Amino acid sequence: MFIGIDLGGTNIKVGLFDDQLQHVDELWRATQSELNSATVISNMIATVQDLLVQNQIQASTIQAIGIGVPGLLDIDAGVSKFSPNFMNWQDVPIKEIFENQFHVPVFIDNDVRVNLYGEWQFGAGVGQQNLLMVTLGTGLGSGVVMDGRVLYGATASAGELGHMNMYRHGRPCACGSTGCLGRYVSARGIVKTAQEKLASGTTSILTDWTHDDPSKITAKMLSQADEQHDQLAHTVWQETGALLGYGLANAINLYNPAMIIIGGGVANAGERLFTPTKQVVQAHGLKIAVAACQIVTAKLGDRAGMVGAAIMAQRRKLKK
Repeated sequence: MFIGIDLGGTNIKVGLFDDQLQHVDELWRATQSELNSATVISNMIATVQDLLVQNQIQASTIQAIGIGVPGLLDIDAGVSKFSPNFMNWQDVPIKEIFENQFHVPVFIDNDVRVNLYGEWQFGAGVGQQNLLMVTLGTGLGSGVVMDGRVLYGATASAGELGHMNMYRHGRPCACGSTGCLGRYVSARGIVKTAQEKLASGTTSILTDWTHDDPSKITAKMLSQADEQHDQLAHTVWQETGALLGYGLANAINLYNPAMIIIGGGVANAGERLFTPTKQVVQAHGLKIAVAACQIVTAKLGDRAGMVGAAIMAQRRKLKK
């Protein structure tokens, strides 16, 4: 048996898988990312324990635990160095904490990279040798398969498209830079764009829906407002989709993938986001590379990260 954990800014998703990596059961819990690392880690451990109890399984029967963690990592040491999605989070020794708790091998990797493993092996990317995975959630994450190998780079941060600089003097990012793609193309980024437009005097039904409190706007609201033909919402989705398109055109020119898989909650916006994205990619990517690249949506949905974390754990354990 293997356990795969997908640590997100909103939810902790823990999956239990058999030795063939077939899904057995899963359990979710709120992350409480606005608090501190100790609380988040405690929530993760409690979720694993509850899942084991729920399935009447002892921790000793688990072969390995894989954990997908957002941000920058020291993968070999099992330490999360920094994550823009969490408060009071720096140099967190996740591997050590979990191995001391459960006494089984524990492996960590970037959260989007484990999503990539899941979609590559069991989802939309099966059979692909050159692949890019982009997740649009709290932030924007990405991972790359090139010539049949997942790219890691010198510090295991290869493929961080979310921190591609799009505006020299743009929104500040938790990474220390400004104008990063993920500060615009993400749930938080889309909401921020809408709030800025309202602050500049643009009218919208969102004002009535939130009782004139822009802090209550959500990405889902913006989809609903667009369905009601709200011009502000429509403009936000057009601008966001176009900016994603420029980011993907750059990625196509750089990595030459045969497929780009887009997942995450924001991807549920569908064509209101992807139509302008594809238009920009067609206009600005290298023509031959663009013609060879499919842009598709993820198949595994919320399970991709859990599945991928279990795959990663199994692979790393076999290498030992």
